[in-house]
Amino acid sequence: MMLTQKDKDLLEKKGISEEKLAEELACFEHGFPFLKLAAAASVENGIMELSPVNVDAYLKAWDIYTSSSVERRVVKFVPASGAASRMFKDLFAFLDADYNEPTKAYEKTFFAEIHKFAFFDDLNEACHSLYDKGIDALIAEGNYKQVVAALLKEEGLNYGNLPKGLLKFHHYTRGNRTPLEEHLVEGALYASNKNGKVNVHFTVSPNHRKLFEAKAAETAESYSMKFGVDYDISFSEQKASTDTIAVDMNNEPFREDNGDLLFRPGGHGALIENLNDLDADIVFIKNIDNVTSDRMRGDTVIYKKVLAGVLVTLQQKAFQYLQLLESGKYSHDQVLSILQFVQKQLYCKHPDTKNMEDSELVIYLKNKLNRPMRVCGMVKNLGEPGGGPFLAYNPDGTISSQILESSQIDMSDPEKKALFEQGTHFNPVDLVCAIKDFQGNKFDLPKYVDKATGFISQKSKNGRELKAL
Repeated sequence: MMLTQKDKDLLEKKGISEEKLAEELACFEHGFPFLKLAAAASVENGIMELSPVNVDAYLKAWDIYTSSSVERRVVKFVPASGAASRMFKDLFAFLDADYNEPTKAYEKTFFAEIHKFAFFDDLNEACHSLYDKGIDALIAEGNYKQVVAALLKEEGLNYGNLPKGLLKFHHYTRGNRTPLEEHLVEGALYASNKNGKVNVHFTVSPNHRKLFEAKAAETAESYSMKFGVDYDISFSEQKASTDTIAVDMNNEPFREDNGDLLFRPGGHGALIENLNDLDADIVFIKNIDNVTSDRMRGDTVIYKKVLAGVLVTLQQKAFQYLQLLESGKYSHDQVLSILQFVQKQLYCKHPDTKNMEDSELVIYLKNKLNRPMRVCGMVKNLGEPGGGPFLAYNPDGTISSQILESSQIDMSDPEKKALFEQGTHFNPVDLVCAIKDFQGNKFDLPKYVDKATGFISQKSKNGRELKAL
């Protein structure tokens, strides 16, 4: 493509090279290869099922890790840039509808249950401020759309333009909570160190950063006192250098009405750059809206600690093996034991290992052990959309457990479609990660990204269709 000087200035401002732009345009032209599947992961193959004894052991492992005399930094990492607009799309449609009373099932349910929402009191106050009447009086008069406008529009609560993290989600007798606050509560319960320090990092959009910072400043002290912890709350924004070019339906760069190239945020995968900037040993990752209330939080806390216990147990074993391999003082049987660990507990197999000499096998094992490690919580698939766990082939010929989106699977192939439909679990985005090596050095996480994975989605801008990476 021909770049104007204005294009080049925009690329420079974003920190995007012309080479990267060309790579992205090639992705639209050629698409992404479907991933080669070996099997759907299951409890029999690739998913660890825990017994009560295992749960107790892993809880103890996490407690030992966080109470150790060795200083470890644990961070709770929360992608929080998601806007709430999609949550309210049916209410926006009601505002634009040519009828004034609830007609569709969603609309009827919203007004029938309106007193139960955690934002009810705030909305009632907004209605009084805007219309000199409360919600019940407006409904009695048939002014349903005024209530919805007070909820969504800027002159009211502005919920239609706020991020999900700042909406009132849960009702309590002593004040209602936003997801941001619920993550502070969670952090105190499973991510504090022996000194009561809780590190929470939110990735937010530039437009909402000040609102997040204000909410954190307003509420953190009360939760510090409640749980006897000290919060270190930080924020970052998805880097402009990870934005991706949009194209039209002919795969030509999409230009806005003023002629500017259109770039879009590169999706959650781009947050690996933000994660890479953190100084942390262990990182809990969970989306901003993936929170529950106090009434149901017990299992959440237990199993977050269990996930972390599994991670540090596997990591400690990997570190021991790496130190042994580095020493050069190992036996053939020890090398085979390490291979068994990689295959049986890290779920990574290579068909050629049986033909490798010990020296070659040691190089392979070092490469597989000395890398970032993550443990992903799985839940049974009850028909929800989302990524699922599979055993898939990697470029180096290994087969390992991976979380895949349906768009990465060739559904036109009956065999691959059958594997997808056989999936028993899906991933609710609940991860715990170890991002330092056995010598205490930070991994450079982008080096472990497989650039051949991704997918293309269709979007629109000002009524014009476009494609996005």
